[in-house]
Amino acid sequence: MAYQQFKGTGVALITPFQQDGKVDFPALGSLVSHVIKGGVDFLVALGTTAETPTLSAAEKQEVLSAIVKYNERKVPVVCGLGGNNTAEVLQNLKDFDLKGVDALLSVTPYYNKPSQEGLYQHFKAIAEATNKPIILYNVPGRTGGNLLPATAIRLAKDFKNIVAIKEASGNLVQCMELIQDKPDNFTVLSGDDNLALAQMAIGMEGIISVAANCFTKEMTDIINLAIVGKFDKARRTFYKILPGIDLLFAEGNPAGVKCVLKHMNLCQQHLRLPLVPVSEGTEKKIIEFLKTL
Repeated sequence: MAYQQFKGTGVALITPFQQDGKVDFPALGSLVSHVIKGGVDFLVALGTTAETPTLSAAEKQEVLSAIVKYNERKVPVVCGLGGNNTAEVLQNLKDFDLKGVDALLSVTPYYNKPSQEGLYQHFKAIAEATNKPIILYNVPGRTGGNLLPATAIRLAKDFKNIVAIKEASGNLVQCMELIQDKPDNFTVLSGDDNLALAQMAIGMEGIISVAANCFTKEMTDIINLAIVGKFDKARRTFYKILPGIDLLFAEGNPAGVKCVLKHMNLCQQHLRLPLVPVSEGTEKKIIEFLKTL
């Protein structure tokens, strides 16, 4: 089976909420339309940025199904489906309606800190339980564990449906080791908006971006220019939005993104605890930055 390659700009979609805490589906529809018009190559549903840990199982399914519906098959859809209980992840693969989903994004198990062999066996079990292409997600700053290049490459070589990795270690040496030794049909994607241009320069082939929720055209332009080697032009846009990217993460993700999207009239700024909106000071800085765009 030939699997689709996930390259270019993917967007890790937020989940908009109403004031009463319920999912704001009209706003979600507007956001999906906004990012597709902005040129993203694929959508990522139920990632970290979606506040997925605060969604019930029923809400996760509703959000995923809504994104598939709003997308209307315009671009591929990737669904976040991972966890630190392998058996539960396998059960979710059976229970979830993945109709319209083109691939899975599966995060390294968090909190219980497995060894590299434990990580290998975890992803082996997932790969053997589904026909969907799998994008590994390495984000040590959130999970407390690091999927090392040798383990990711071993998985890529052993399982044809493990097709890519979202690498968010922030360690450029580790990124270079991964890119240097990976199989030709395995894609390495950036998971760090503020490092994206540097990572494209060392050989990554795209990004799964938080900033693409709001700075959509800018992020897609940067990645598309980098893909064809036009780094001078890409750099001009990148440095223009870099202060804005820093503000997105100043008080946690997706608080900054939701603040920007509020001022773009795309959604309200409501989050679910334990996350809270950005401070008044950060919001003022965001408003000032948006005036520069």
